[in-house]
Amino acid sequence: MNSTVRNYLIVTASYWGFTLVDGALRMLVLFHFFRLGYTPFTLAFLFLLYEAAGIVANVAGGYFASKYGIPRMLAAGQILQIAGLIMLSFLDPGWSAAFSVAWVVAAQGIAGVAKDLTKTASKSAIKATSSEGSGQLFHWVAWFTGSKNAMKGVGFFVGGLLLDVVGFQPALWAMAALLGIIFLIGLFLLPRQLGKAKSSKTIKELFGKTRGINLLAAARIFMFGARDVWFVVGLPVFLYANGWRFLEVGGFLAAWTIAYGAIQAIAPSLVTRSTDGLSKEIPAARIWAGILAAVPLALTIIMLGVHVERPDILLVIGLAIFGLPFAVNSSLHSYLILAYAGSEKAAEDVGFYYAANAAGRLLGITLSGVLYQVGGITGCLVGSTIMLILCWIITFALPTSCVPMTARTAA
Repeated sequence: MNSTVRNYLIVTASYWGFTLVDGALRMLVLFHFFRLGYTPFTLAFLFLLYEAAGIVANVAGGYFASKYGIPRMLAAGQILQIAGLIMLSFLDPGWSAAFSVAWVVAAQGIAGVAKDLTKTASKSAIKATSSEGSGQLFHWVAWFTGSKNAMKGVGFFVGGLLLDVVGFQPALWAMAALLGIIFLIGLFLLPRQLGKAKSSKTIKELFGKTRGINLLAAARIFMFGARDVWFVVGLPVFLYANGWRFLEVGGFLAAWTIAYGAIQAIAPSLVTRSTDGLSKEIPAARIWAGILAAVPLALTIIMLGVHVERPDILLVIGLAIFGLPFAVNSSLHSYLILAYAGSEKAAEDVGFYYAANAAGRLLGITLSGVLYQVGGITGCLVGSTIMLILCWIITFALPTSCVPMTARTAA
């Protein structure tokens, strides 16, 4: 096994473990506080700093990964996540509700920084290790992203299972121990200089991205906002309110995310490829974005216009269908950011893009609590539909050509 493949596999495995813990943490926090009687809006509020911190962490992570190397950013993210888990484990049931919420929000903020430092470093590592042009890059991105999201789905299930079996605090300690092992493996096996490159010298240079990156970032905001507007708070609360148990809700979210990850991994076989890496992929992104927007639109029309005996079953089926075009779109976008990214500052470009991703999640989470409290799950679907239509419109402005991949890789 050559060093390029070895480094790719180490980064991927490291991010698998991190993502498993991150997914489990989300379910632990959501179900633990829902069981304590918190409102949907308050539940959404618990995750706001988690996503807001991620906006800054992605930009900073891209800059520092270029300056100090990818392995250091991976290690920094893992250490911060361990700190957030330990902090959350000190939560005392005797504290006031306001102080408890503030404590959890602060711990989640640390976890948000950790997650996005790790994500930016990991995605940048793919660009740094890929060496055979757009074909290898698309396949490596698709496999990395798909397998990561499948692992997040496993984490959702594990989170619900741990809450039922061992309880809130022991689950946090177990996850911190797992991350400690992952940290040590990466520390000893990854080359320190991986991904190290020339970094930006000014703020203007750091944020001065190409038209393709800026537009793709805007599309990403609305696409992930459209998912999280129902996925984070609305759907779990709706299913639980309709008689589902915590383990069943976690199981469905796990199955959805695992299937979504599996589709992401095979996305290259569902998209016509081009030699330049963009001329056929961009039209494909437009088609898949249109298909994606049609799914919540259809669900909204059915929920508003037809009496449904089991709306929970309808929603589960509809969102299962939603997973296919969403997975292909997500995989395409993850590839396109690396296709648009310059080779010298790929980590910074990726960090900027995933800052937009975090902004979309922040928007979606905020609206998830608000819209569910005002209009129920149908309100969440309306919000998702509007954001996906905006995402679809933006894809028509994406450029279909740029500096060829091979030229940028050799630069």
